[in-house]
Amino acid sequence: MIHLEAPFTEEKIRQLRVGDMVLLSGVIFTGRDAVHKWLHDGNAPPVSLRDGIIYHCGPVVVKRGGSWKVVAAGPTTSIREEPYQAWTFEHLGVRAVIGKGGMGTKTLEGCAKYGCVYFHAIGGAAQVLAESIKDVENVYMYDEFGSPEAIWQFRVEKFPVVVTMDAHGGSLHREVEEDSGRRLAELLAGMKK
Repeated sequence: MIHLEAPFTEEKIRQLRVGDMVLLSGVIFTGRDAVHKWLHDGNAPPVSLRDGIIYHCGPVVVKRGGSWKVVAAGPTTSIREEPYQAWTFEHLGVRAVIGKGGMGTKTLEGCAKYGCVYFHAIGGAAQVLAESIKDVENVYMYDEFGSPEAIWQFRVEKFPVVVTMDAHGGSLHREVEEDSGRRLAELLAGMKK
């Protein structure tokens, strides 16, 4: 298990490889469809994302006693951000992404070019993942986008993820897809005999 603490520098990220299990500590930001498109359309982020991590997550956050509390924070499907993610690496200095399901070729190429990585978080474990969120430090664009689409700034401690796309062109998602395609072809060929 690799412990990775903020700041998430290019040097630290380039040391990671597909299959590495990582515990993240430090600040992460949430960002989903509305935020990615809004940023890509030329709007300046309300906070610096340089060397930061964007978590594809629409958390369930409630206000208790005047402060925010995260009760569920599972990953959302990342492929929806494929048109924008490499752009965030290049133009905003985003260093890593957390989500589920992987991303496409454009993002993988961006990871290699800019020294970034894709972390896979466990789907269906929203309440367990929320336990690693120790503080809600801020929320941005809440009025404009609503709670699930806002940019939430979380301080996390030992947030569990797995590297499934690295800065060296490695992609566990691509490997699984290629292996599944081979196995399907073998099964279909066997059925024809």
